[in-house]
Amino acid sequence: IYASGLRNASGLDFDEHGVLWAVVNQRDNIGPTQAVTDERPPDELVRIERGADYGFPYCYPLHHTMLPNPEFADTHRCAAAHPADFEFQAHSAPLGLLFYRGRNFPERYHGAALVAFHGSWNRSTPTGDKVVAVFFKAGRPVKVEDFATGWLQPDGSYAGRPVGLALARDGSVYVSDDSGFVYRIRYTAGGAR
Repeated sequence: IYASGLRNASGLDFDEHGVLWAVVNQRDNIGPTQAVTDERPPDELVRIERGADYGFPYCYPLHHTMLPNPEFADTHRCAAAHPADFEFQAHSAPLGLLFYRGRNFPERYHGAALVAFHGSWNRSTPTGDKVVAVFFKAGRPVKVEDFATGWLQPDGSYAGRPVGLALARDGSVYVSDDSGFVYRIRYTAGGAR
């Protein structure tokens, strides 16, 4: 076992320094009310370290600390668990991860982590269904911005659910969704298309 306690770490990639990262799709149904359930627990971007314990199923992340899952209530174990390096809005359902190494997009994207959000199924107001860019400073994630949107419709329905990311030889980015489509996003003089 290289690392443990990762719940649904479906997207894995190495950054430009050879560090392994994962996006973690956290659990559902944690709160006593819908308002709490809507906001807990956040999904995660974590740096994978040899021998680290990331807490699941005993703990979940919140505000860069680890809290006990109600089923276990083991605060001692959570104190030793590795917290998220970066937290995403709860129920965004990150599935795909790609550190951008291409040359098609502007310099600011080089080394950024692109993350495909599959989107929520149980939030009062749907979220996700987009691709975001996480920007780093000194090897640490510091900021997130939308990279590609449009799958989540204003009425809360979905035109697609992003899943996977891949880099094309020309530096454009492929995005798969579970509707059976693959999108190619490339940068031109007028912006991304």
